[in-house]
Amino acid sequence: MTSPSAPQFVIVMGVSGSGKTTVAEGLAEHLGWTYVEGDDLHPAANVEKMRNGIPLTDEDRWPWLRKIGEWIDEHEGEGKSAVITCSALKRTYRDLLREGRPGVTFCHVDVSREELERRLAERKGHYMPASLLQSQLDTLEELSEDEPGVIVESTGGQEAVLREVLKALNLHGERSAT
Repeated sequence: MTSPSAPQFVIVMGVSGSGKTTVAEGLAEHLGWTYVEGDDLHPAANVEKMRNGIPLTDEDRWPWLRKIGEWIDEHEGEGKSAVITCSALKRTYRDLLREGRPGVTFCHVDVSREELERRLAERKGHYMPASLLQSQLDTLEELSEDEPGVIVESTGGQEAVLREVLKALNLHGERSAT
């Protein structure tokens, strides 16, 4: 990672229903870091496509990913560490997010397909329909060994997953006002 005084950015990634938001909110609260839901940075046209069950293309995603990168740059400039949710399904997307940003680390929240289907069936009020799960699974490229980050299975309840994430990222016990 970066030096202790440099801002750090954990991008909690994975497909819809993996628990990104729950993990990211818990991580941000534990560390005292800023948090942003990456989906809130999607252009309205992307949200509408997903709401209508239309998978996003790379061309749809690039402006969104650049906006997340700009958000990171702003917070880095202010010296603030943060946790961001972003599906970051492809290596090229992750490369763009960390380009020129040495403080970026990924936390891939991995969940079985059966559990994803169960969670998405129970989800209420989210524009991402369960019908798009397969397109996300088809697009997902696992973190490579040369990428900064960890893969954590989302099993065992929220507290257990948070402990595992903190341990895997070597962030446990660190509380920072940045």
